[in-house]
Amino acid sequence: MNLLPATERIVLLDASGKPVGTAPKVASHGIDTPLHLGFSCHLLNHQGQTLVTRRALSKISWPGVWTNSFCGHPQPGEPVVSAVQRRAQHELGLRLSSIELALPDFRYHATDPSGVVENEVCPVYIAQCSAMPAPRDTEVMDLAWVDPGELGAAIRLSPWAFSPWLVLQAGLLPMFGGSGEDTLPRPPATLQRLPE
Repeated sequence: MNLLPATERIVLLDASGKPVGTAPKVASHGIDTPLHLGFSCHLLNHQGQTLVTRRALSKISWPGVWTNSFCGHPQPGEPVVSAVQRRAQHELGLRLSSIELALPDFRYHATDPSGVVENEVCPVYIAQCSAMPAPRDTEVMDLAWVDPGELGAAIRLSPWAFSPWLVLQAGLLPMFGGSGEDTLPRPPATLQRLPE
């Protein structure tokens, strides 16, 4: 499913994480972004390095900022794992050899310097790939394979240089030196794991 950005829709969620409708992606990301479903993925190669990407300057939120390998939004009715595979192909020209759910209940709210808000329930995946990325220039302006521990140290020393969701995820994922314990404010206790 290769949708044009203008036709993409996001899955809206209530405070407990239950789907309650859909909305156009482009029209929904602004200063009052509703809670919706997204995902983040961290790619690993066979040398154990993780791929970090620098967001294209044309992105509406956090342009030019270093972040995890890629992110996206499942389309209405699309399993999250299928969305992960679709976005890996779309953004980086990659087919994934394995996908593991690492943080099923990750949720964040952040506002970029221009005032655009991200407000997501955002399951986090770790995936393997063996090919070299062929990034789409409308999504990615730069990339690098790095040691996860060194990336975690860099994030702790200069969190302002990275996307807020990467900073939060790195504090939770042991591969980046995170504690593995969620010390962040938690969403409501009724938040359910969303179907893959």
